[in-house]
Amino acid sequence: MLLIEQLTFDFDGVGQRLLDQAYRILASLPMLLVAIGIVWVAWLLGGWLARRSGLRYLVGKNPFLQDLLRTGVKMLVLICGLLVALEILDATAIVGAVLGTAGVLGVALAFAFKDILENYLVGILMSLRQPFSPKEHVVIDGNEGVIIASTSRATILMTLDGNHLRLPNAMVFRSVILSYTRNPNRRFEFDIGVGVQEDLIAAQELGLEELENMAGVLNDPPARAVIVALGDSNVQVRFYGWVDQRDHDFAAVKSEAIRRVKLKLEEAGMDMPEPIYRVQVTNPVVGSVKSPEPKLQERRAPTARSGARTDPGTSRPRGATRHRSRGSGERGPARSGRAQGVRGMKRIQVKHGLRTLTRSDER
Repeated sequence: MLLIEQLTFDFDGVGQRLLDQAYRILASLPMLLVAIGIVWVAWLLGGWLARRSGLRYLVGKNPFLQDLLRTGVKMLVLICGLLVALEILDATAIVGAVLGTAGVLGVALAFAFKDILENYLVGILMSLRQPFSPKEHVVIDGNEGVIIASTSRATILMTLDGNHLRLPNAMVFRSVILSYTRNPNRRFEFDIGVGVQEDLIAAQELGLEELENMAGVLNDPPARAVIVALGDSNVQVRFYGWVDQRDHDFAAVKSEAIRRVKLKLEEAGMDMPEPIYRVQVTNPVVGSVKSPEPKLQERRAPTARSGARTDPGTSRPRGATRHRSRGSGERGPARSGRAQGVRGMKRIQVKHGLRTLTRSDER
């Protein structure tokens, strides 16, 4: 009984403490509203500062770095507003506890989101270094395309086929980047095969003359032509030319150059032979012997000297039967009339002749 009396709670004391805490919250409610107002003003002020055009002069024309700076300014102003609000509420001790918890939590998140953090940090470094700019034609780790955008996590390319390609910033940062846009002058090359008996110097001069007179091909640097290889049936002559990509399309100029140089050499009578292959068969394949064609033989009716009487419609002795093939087991159908005379006999003989040849081949 004594133990039960000792375990009895004093509900009056608990209620009094809760009541005092409620009075304290109500007393600090105006300060809480002021703190919330300060945070809201800090949010609006950060957004207003982030939209100022003066920030563009600090980072240049890099759009990703501009977005990063806007976000950084907005978050910095918001953090300052939060600190002021906590100071008004006399809750600065909470800041230390939050920072301590954030340190431990940050280590755990760093291992969990390592790739995301790596891409984000690499994106910041790439924005500072600016290895490429938007609408630049590049090749990154074998992926060719035009730069569309560079975000905090990835670089977006538009491939030459019209597809969107997203590359992680970490991979882009470690890869070799080839840019076709930084230098507006780009060189093209193509090979043309000339006959081994032709004058190679004349072929080079004709091709260079055509390239120099062609619109879109630069005169400085000048076009060149060199002999690169001696093939089986021709000599390979390689032509070089330069294109200003700001004024002309690279692929169109190269295609037109190939067409015009080819026509120029053909007009000059230059031989451009195709590869020739000689096939020599020494041992014939067994079973490929060509079967002799059947000979057409026409049965002729006996002459008048033999005294036999003939059928005027078929030029055949009366009562005579058609030829029967050996082993066929079939008798040709009887034909009568002038239109089914010798021509019908020829068709039957060819048919039986083919059968005989086929059977002799099988044997």
